[in-house]
This record gives sequence, C-alpha cells and structure tokens, in this order.
Amino acid sequence: MKNFGFLLLTCLMACAPTPPDLGVETKKIMALHDLQQKYHLEKMASEFAALMSEHFISVNRGKVTTPTYVENKERFQKYFDAVEFVKWEDTEAPIIRFSDDATVAYTVVQKEVVTRYAYEGVPPTEESTHFSWVAIYRKIKGEWAIDCVASTNLEPETTPLATEPD
Repeated sequence: MKNFGFLLLTCLMACAPTPPDLGVETKKIMALHDLQQKYHLEKMASEFAALMSEHFISVNRGKVTTPTYVENKERFQKYFDAVEFVKWEDTEAPIIRFSDDATVAYTVVQKEVVTRYAYEGVPPTEESTHFSWVAIYRKIKGEWAIDCVASTNLEPETTPLATEPD
C-alpha cells in the first residue's frame, strides 16, 4: 500500500502542468516590442498590423475602436507615408507583467517619437512627442498577439525646419 501512495503521488506530479518560463516569455514579448520599432522605422504597415489579434481594441484620443487588420494596415500605411521617422525609442525600459498562467501579458511603454513631415501648404516641420501606452498581449494558439493598446501622449513640440531658397 505504501508503494501505491507513492505511485499515485508520482503520477499526479507528472500530470501537473509545467509552470511557464517567464524568462522565455519575456524575451518573446520584447522581441515583439522590438519588431514594432522596426516596422515603424522601416514603414512596414502590413507587418505591423499583423502583430494585432483578430479582436484588437484601440483606446486612443478619447475613443475605443476595434479596427480590422485591413483598417489598421491602411491607417498605419497612411501615417508611415506622411512622416519620416527621426527617432522612435524607449525613454525607459518597458515594464512587463504576466497573468499567473502566462497566457496574457502587458507592457507599459514610454517612448520619444520624433518625425519630420511636409504637407501641402505646410513648411517642412519636425515634431517631437512623448508617448506612453499599455499594450495587452494574448497568447493565441501558442503565439503572442497584441490584443489591446491604450495610448496617450504629451502635446508635441513642433519646429519649422529651415528650407533652402529656390
């Protein structure tokens, strides 16, 4: 009977789920964080939009929206086409937290973004803004996807750029 108890305990322990390796999961989230920078700087709207889940939620400028992949792709392509990125960098290391089962995670991000743009009737301008956001990631079929982003920013500092005379 002693052996039965030991055998039962061994079987139960073997069947218990393996705890998630948060070190590995943190690296995966940071890899996605780094891809977001790459996709901005290289103006890769399709790839950026593909990081978002099918049920993605955006909280931005006082509105909650649920844009589709196509809507995200079009919105970011329009933005990427309109600006030149001078800087898109973290001002602090992202804060990353996980649910107990590591199927949901979030990052708290602080970033400085400097862009240059020129619109018809607007002289070339450089704009510097500090953004902060919370990105919520959900593990879907074993892969992380951005499920929600709530974003805010300080008022941008705008500087007209000197233009060369014609």
